[in-house]
Amino acid sequence: MSVTSAPEPTAPVLRMEAVRKSFGASPVLRDVDLEVAPHTVTALIGASGSGKSTLLRCANLLEEIDDGAIWLEGEEITDPRADADAVRRRIGVVFQAYNLFPHLTVLQNITLAPRRVHGLSRPRAEAEARELLERLGLGAKADEYPDRLSGGQQQRAAIVRALAVRPRLLLLDEITAALDPELVGEVLGLVREVKEDGMTMVIATHEMAFAREVADQVCFLDAGVVLERGTPEEVFGAPRQERTRRFLRRIVAAGRL
Repeated sequence: MSVTSAPEPTAPVLRMEAVRKSFGASPVLRDVDLEVAPHTVTALIGASGSGKSTLLRCANLLEEIDDGAIWLEGEEITDPRADADAVRRRIGVVFQAYNLFPHLTVLQNITLAPRRVHGLSRPRAEAEARELLERLGLGAKADEYPDRLSGGQQQRAAIVRALAVRPRLLLLDEITAALDPELVGEVLGLVREVKEDGMTMVIATHEMAFAREVADQVCFLDAGVVLERGTPEEVFGAPRQERTRRFLRRIVAAGRL
């Protein structure tokens, strides 16, 4: 089973144009433009409160934008006539919290959406889920309940659950933030494997070394603006903006890059 269902290679999987979002009088995203090419990883970096998580929530229509437009595979999903539920079926999302149902086994958690939302039969959904779990190192945990797993294993299971619906786009929002340091590596290792499979991803992360290694495009957000973007070599190695340089100096001083 492939974890990707590849879109046409000529168009961006995700495109944002002049996106604005405010909460009350506080602007959170200000005229954000973003393009994510197929089979690439875009890393969103920046200080807490810079707008990274809100950008992901807008991309999945969990937050309604105030202005601008968002396209998924060429379809304007912020058009009022768009079917938000149909859009979300094409996007996988993993948040900081694992959000696994505690009364369901790992296998049951993973097969719930393929069966209930995508209409797969139980035997097919379970066969595909077990194959995916096996390939991504969790085969022995299929019949365990979440409270029997480590934090890293629970987060990996949450990623597998997002992949089980064969999303066109995977959004990862600070997926290591709630983990003990020794568990971070196993989760990031799984993301590397998913990248090798060709999944298109947008990752909000504070793991700068990981972003530098895995991303094709890095976007530095500051106060709701994409202040700088480029390859990891450009953004981390030769940032153009003084604000980016100050941010990276603090990261280096903290030993995180």
